[in-house]
Amino acid sequence: MRVLIAAITASATLCATAAFAEGDADKGAKDYNRCKACHAIEGPDGFIVKGGKTGPNLYGIVGRTAGSLDGYAYKPSIVAAGEAGLVWTPELIAQYVVDTSGFLEDYLDDPKAKSGMSKQALREPSNVAAFLALHGAKADATAEGTGEGADENTGEGAGDITVENSGEDSAQTP
Repeated sequence: MRVLIAAITASATLCATAAFAEGDADKGAKDYNRCKACHAIEGPDGFIVKGGKTGPNLYGIVGRTAGSLDGYAYKPSIVAAGEAGLVWTPELIAQYVVDTSGFLEDYLDDPKAKSGMSKQALREPSNVAAFLALHGAKADATAEGTGEGADENTGEGAGDITVENSGEDSAQTP
């Protein structure tokens, strides 16, 4: 029975991954304007997208353990999720942004778990997740053709990806 459940879970995960992987990063760049009120994307060579400091820097969020960016004061529930093994993927980011506290309640099996971020009304959260997946050490290494990543939390050793910034501000996201 456990093997059957594991097979069904793996199959569902693969299907969900394929669906979220189809997010449109170009549309996500526009949707990210809502996020930059609270979040910046700052790589090792400077800002990719300037933004607020209410939320953590989202450079390298994909592949990062939740609640682990040095120098940011996370809420206890997101740190607990990271300690329980939560590592951000585009799929999980897309799920998280639409109901941040609900996501943590489910992940931690704790009805008192709370996020410091408000949930977002995004038509396609997978688009923002696809956009964020472009900005980090692993994405930079792939873009450079090296296949080697840099430190996920600091971005050390990573290259640049240039993104146009329209300068519009709105509500926060991831």
